[in-house]
Amino acid sequence: MSKPSKVTQRPPAPSVAPAPVAASGALTATKGHRVGYVRVSSVDQNEARQLDGLELDQTFTDKASGKDTERPQLQAMLTHVRAGDHVLVHSMDRLSRSLSDLQAVVQSLTARGVTVEFVKERLTFTGQDDAMATLMLQLLGAVGQFERSLIRERQREGIAIAKTKGAYKGRKPSLDATQTKTLKELVAQGTPKVDIAKTLGISRASVYAYLAAE
Repeated sequence: MSKPSKVTQRPPAPSVAPAPVAASGALTATKGHRVGYVRVSSVDQNEARQLDGLELDQTFTDKASGKDTERPQLQAMLTHVRAGDHVLVHSMDRLSRSLSDLQAVVQSLTARGVTVEFVKERLTFTGQDDAMATLMLQLLGAVGQFERSLIRERQREGIAIAKTKGAYKGRKPSLDATQTKTLKELVAQGTPKVDIAKTLGISRASVYAYLAAE
């Protein structure tokens, strides 16, 4: 009668405490996907410099203003990420130009277990952040919003001064007389506004603006 084979039991793996996640500083490793979010204000700006050289599993890119969060790729990114993922953004103003929106997006992501990192500011948020990290988010976001308010105020003052001197002529029209005529003809033919905008190289809002100015 053969002897039963000896079963060698594997010793239990030693328990290792997870490394704490820093509220600021260098990139932190996560078990999930590394997702990048990039935003430029117009189609003429180059997004290649944002997050350049960083290893990412997927990148969402918006070519839109950061005045609010109604951006298609931002919403797609928010829907896509899961607990354990790591979202990287070049800087806070790329995520939002509004302090309240910035805080809301960061808090929404971290509440779901998603880490958010701002590369330029070297700040990382996990939902377990200390008071100093939270204060830095509020301060830097507020400073950026204040600077943009000053820029807009200077622009308004400059326009007002130019108007008093008769030097301000307003924004030049995007279309000349021939193009404006073409726009009206396309509208009369029932061409969709979005197709007219593409044909003439203007926004759909501009199409409506020209029609309203008739």
